[in-house]
Amino acid sequence: MIIPEKTGRRDFVGTLAKASLLATVPGLNPVFSPAQPVTVGQVMELILKTIPEAPFPKTVDTLKSGNRDQKVTGIVSTMFATTDVIEQTARLGANFIIVHEPTFYNHLDETDWLKNDEVFRKKYGLLEKNGIAVWRFHDYWHTHRPDGIRMGVVTALGWEKYMDPKNPRMITLPAAIPLKQLIAHAKEKLGIAMMRVVGDPAQSCQRVLLMPGASGGRSHIVALQQDKPDVILCGEISEWETVEYVRDARQQGQKLSLGVLGHIMSEAPGMQWLVPWLQPKLPDVKITYIDSKNPFLYL
Repeated sequence: MIIPEKTGRRDFVGTLAKASLLATVPGLNPVFSPAQPVTVGQVMELILKTIPEAPFPKTVDTLKSGNRDQKVTGIVSTMFATTDVIEQTARLGANFIIVHEPTFYNHLDETDWLKNDEVFRKKYGLLEKNGIAVWRFHDYWHTHRPDGIRMGVVTALGWEKYMDPKNPRMITLPAAIPLKQLIAHAKEKLGIAMMRVVGDPAQSCQRVLLMPGASGGRSHIVALQQDKPDVILCGEISEWETVEYVRDARQQGQKLSLGVLGHIMSEAPGMQWLVPWLQPKLPDVKITYIDSKNPFLYL
């Protein structure tokens, strides 16, 4: 078979309502009336009209289940199409999940190697049983201007007005604060239970390099060289790359710190931000964000 919690997010919902006005693309008005049901393919096409140079000749953003012609009864936005998210989607009466990350445990969502796997078969069977289409929205959402994932996390952190319009990954806070306070702010606003940090908790931080997701060590280090921040807040790391660079820089006397947000918690707000961005374009379709949650326990 081949098939292409205490958390600041409550505050985030109110902020997102305001963000929706800013995020609506000028000149792009809703095109579907209540008497004209929209299909999965039409929703995809509507979104791609807002993405520079879309459609891409090569992308992971393909349908993972369902088909383009099915009528949409409701849309769910989420980070991962987990079993729980699928079940919640079905209970809502929705049948289209827009997801940021893979559904079947590998970047390309290749499934030949899983065709006899019980976990895969049950998950795919649940999608089929409920007639749910899943579309990955990764490459396109990052290519949108502004980057939808970045805007989600910046909005959740309350840092929109501190973002450099010419270099959106750089945040310059109005006043320097201790690293410990900066980390506490990120944890509260993003709902993060625990963060790994390299640096002095008392270090003064004003220039923040924000790189959610898994940009990679080389990308982090090049950005550190170019932007000269006080601290980098990133999503996912390899422990032999950015971490060791920051440690060496500190041992050589540089004032530089690192905070690891985690891949999931650094990007999930971007899928929450998708709801107020997309809803004005599809006013007659209910669009819901479902938090796929952080799967880790901290023992």
